Amino acid sequence: MQLDDYRRYDATGLSELIRHGDVSREEVVAAACSQIETVNPGLGAVVRTRFDKARRELERVPAEAPFAGVPLLTKDLLMAIQGEPMACGSAALRHWRATDDSTLVSRLRQAGFAILGQTATPELGLMGITEPKAFPHPRNPWDPQRSPGGSSGGAAAAVAAGLVPLAMAGDGGGSIRIPASYCGLFGFKPSRGRVPLGPMYAEVWEGAVVEHALTRSVRDSAALLDHINGMDVGAPMPMGREEGFLEATRQPPTRLRIAVSLGEPLGRSLGSVLDPQARQAIEAAAQRLEALGHHVEWCEPPVDGEALADSYLTLYLGHLAADLAWIAEQTGVAVGKLDIEPSTRAVGRLGRQLKARDYVLGKRHWNRVARDMGAFHQRFDMLLMPVAAGTAPRLGELYPPPARERLMSLLALPGVPQLALKLGLLKRLASDALRHTPYTQLANLTGQPAMSLPMHVTPAGLPVGVQVLGAMGDDRRLLKLAAELESEVRWSDQLPRPWPVDKDEQSATAR
Repeated sequence: MQLDDYRRYDATGLSELIRHGDVSREEVVAAACSQIETVNPGLGAVVRTRFDKARRELERVPAEAPFAGVPLLTKDLLMAIQGEPMACGSAALRHWRATDDSTLVSRLRQAGFAILGQTATPELGLMGITEPKAFPHPRNPWDPQRSPGGSSGGAAAAVAAGLVPLAMAGDGGGSIRIPASYCGLFGFKPSRGRVPLGPMYAEVWEGAVVEHALTRSVRDSAALLDHINGMDVGAPMPMGREEGFLEATRQPPTRLRIAVSLGEPLGRSLGSVLDPQARQAIEAAAQRLEALGHHVEWCEPPVDGEALADSYLTLYLGHLAADLAWIAEQTGVAVGKLDIEPSTRAVGRLGRQLKARDYVLGKRHWNRVARDMGAFHQRFDMLLMPVAAGTAPRLGELYPPPARERLMSLLALPGVPQLALKLGLLKRLASDALRHTPYTQLANLTGQPAMSLPMHVTPAGLPVGVQVLGAMGDDRRLLKLAAELESEVRWSDQLPRPWPVDKDEQSATAR
C-alpha cells in the first residue's frame, strides 16, 4: 500500500478496504509503520513504538473484527498495556510497567485495532500544551513552530500529520477538544462514565476525565464509541453499554434549539481575550446552523467563571498531591525526591495543604453547576461557544519560564505553601493555566458530552475549532449534528499537506 493511499483514508475507510480484500491488513500496518518511522523523528508525536508486538497480535485478530488491521496509537497516560511502560509524560515513571491491560485497551484489541505505540503527553497530563521535559515536544503539522496543544498533543499531531487515522486521547479539562481545535481535527468528549477507566482507576479528577479519541471524521469517532462504551466491573457510574452511535450519524438531526455564546462569563475573571478569528469562527458556525434550519439564539450559560475556575483548580491540586503519593508508592522513591518538573512539584505542594473542607466544597460547586446546566438544557438542546481563545500557541509560549519556576521552588520552604494559598495563589494559577482555554472545563465539571468541530481556517492558515455542548447523556444527538456539519464543511479536505514533505525539510524542522 502506497503512503499516499494510506493517508487518504480514515479508519472506517481502511477497514472497508481490508474487509473487501483490496488490501491486506499487513500492508496497511506496514504503511503506518513506515509513515511513523519517516515522519515522527521531526514531528515528536510518538514516544515509543511496539511494531513487532503489534504484528504478532495482528495474527490472532479474527477477520470479522470490525477494525481488523487498522493502525492506532494510544496515549502515554491512563491507557495501560500489560507489561509495557506507561510513563505519563514523566521521568519519574519512565521505567514503570503496567501489570494489566486497561479495560479500554482490551476493548481496542477486541475491535481489531493494531496498537502501534504511545503518544506524547505533558507530565501527568497537567497542562494544555504538550511540552514535557522528559520527552520530545510534538509539533503542530499546520505550523511546526507551534504546539498541537495538550494534554493529547501527541495524539493530535499524529492524526493531523497522517501517521494514523485516529489516536486515543483523554479529556480532563479540554484535552481532546483543545488539540482538536489547534490541529483541525474532530474531537469528541463523551458523557461522564461513558468510557471505562478500569481496572486501575474508577474516577480520575472526580470524574472530570473521559477517554476517547481524536479523529479526522465523525464516523470514526462514532464507530469507535460503539465498541468501547459501557461500564466495566465495579465502575462507579451505572452507564451501561449502548449501541447506535454510528447509526445516529446517518440520520440528520431534528430542528435543534441552539444557544450561542462567546464564553464571556467563563473567560472574564481570567483575563481571556478572544481572538477575532475565534469570534468569526463562532459567528460563521451560528449562521450555518441557522441556514440548516436550527433555531439559533445568543445566550450566555448560567455559570460564574471565577468560581468555576477556583473549584476546578482546587480538585486539580488535590488530585495531583494524591497522584504524587501514588507514584512514590509505585517507585519506592519519596515524594520529595521524585524526578518531576518544578511546576509539578510546586503545584503538588500546594495540593498537600488543601483542607478536606475546601476540597468537598469545590466538588459541591461542580454539582451545583451541573444542575444549572441541566436546567439550561431544558431550554436549549445545544450550546455553541469557543474551544480556545485563539489559534495554537508557539512552542514554549505557555510553559512556565525559568524565573517563574524558580519562584515556585520557594514553595519548598516551611509554611510558604499555606501562606501562598491564603494570599490567593490559587487564583493566579487559575489565570495562568486557563486564560487561553477557559471554555472547555465546564463540560468536564458537569459531565456533559462536548465536541470540537474544525469549522474554520484563518487567513494565516491555522485551524480554529468551535465547541458544542449537549445535555448529559445526549451523545447521539451531538454526533448527529457533527455529521450534518461535516457534510456541509467537508473539513477532511482541509487537513495539512503530509508533513514533512522530504528529508531535507524534516532535517530543517528538527533543527
